[in-house]
Amino acid sequence: MSGDGWTIFDANWVTWILLAVVAFSLYQGIRRGASGSVKQLLFFLVSAIVSVIVIILSAVAASSVSPYLKDWLIERDLVRPKADASFFAQFGYTALSGLRDLPLLRFSALFLVFHTIVRLLTGLATRLVASVISFPFSIVPTGGTVSRSIGGVIGAALGTGRALLFTAVLFAYCALFPQGPFTDYIGQSGLYREVAAQVIRPATGKLFEEKLPVFAQAMTSELDQLWQKRYDVIDADLPANIVQAAASVTEGKPDDEAKARALYDWIGSRISYDNDKVVAYEEKGDWREQNPEQTFATRKGVCIDYARLYAAMARSVNLDVRVVTGLGYDGRGGYGPHAWNEVYLTKQQKWIPLDSTWAKTGNWFDSPGFSDTHIRQGGLTG
Repeated sequence: MSGDGWTIFDANWVTWILLAVVAFSLYQGIRRGASGSVKQLLFFLVSAIVSVIVIILSAVAASSVSPYLKDWLIERDLVRPKADASFFAQFGYTALSGLRDLPLLRFSALFLVFHTIVRLLTGLATRLVASVISFPFSIVPTGGTVSRSIGGVIGAALGTGRALLFTAVLFAYCALFPQGPFTDYIGQSGLYREVAAQVIRPATGKLFEEKLPVFAQAMTSELDQLWQKRYDVIDADLPANIVQAAASVTEGKPDDEAKARALYDWIGSRISYDNDKVVAYEEKGDWREQNPEQTFATRKGVCIDYARLYAAMARSVNLDVRVVTGLGYDGRGGYGPHAWNEVYLTKQQKWIPLDSTWAKTGNWFDSPGFSDTHIRQGGLTG
């Protein structure tokens, strides 16, 4: 028992799993004897060293290649497919534009590629090196009390190493998800707390507890952006009546700004906010996903539906537009989840924000105080 009152017999499953890992490795060591246990231990150590080297090499390679891939994609001058383009054309554009615009996604994709290649190349070499190093021990007899005793000691050491790795994984989970569903339960394991405090935390320093959550937050933001980009694909195939409506609304408009303003006025004045949809989600957890066609037909929706319909109609008349998600001012001193758009004006060579959901409350087409009431949180498509 330690100072904080835990014992190895507490009822926490994490404690028992850690003990089971060591106990099973001990049993394997006794069964294999000295020779087999040494081979297993050496293979474990070589594999761990090789894994670290592979991760470092893959990370360095991905970091080095990432800017070149970005420049290559920029030089390709990707053009958004037309609204009637095939699913594969839309998906290809979304994937490539994501790699071009999202640095962590680009790094992760390259890392996986390099890691897979290097791992395949080193897999056979790892076994070969472990076999060569352990060859002198192959002449040691595997039977007998002494051999099995030595094997048990080596097995226990191997089990301890495995338990440390498992504890490190749990420690990383707790750092990434401090409010996660299992975090509190993991922390209730006395054995986990002791190993984390005495071994993992001193060994990793600030990597897990400070840097890893920051990286995870940035990655989550990019994944959110990529998730929002799915609208580029699923909203691409518009029915003729929406395309015709967009063409009619923007007919005779001289430039991008006039077209964008006309669509903002049309959607903002004709679509009604669906309060029932909000209540169903907040009180029952019932989220009613709807596409631009449904929003156009029912003339009802919430902010993301306004934004998706605007983006779809704008793209059908060759405007370059984004769907943005984040927080919007709720009028009561706080902020809540919200979605809006940004459209690119060719003459001005800039993106401007607009919020057709709020159009009935005032001018939210590139208004001066737009950034004071809208906080982007990573969701961005286009």
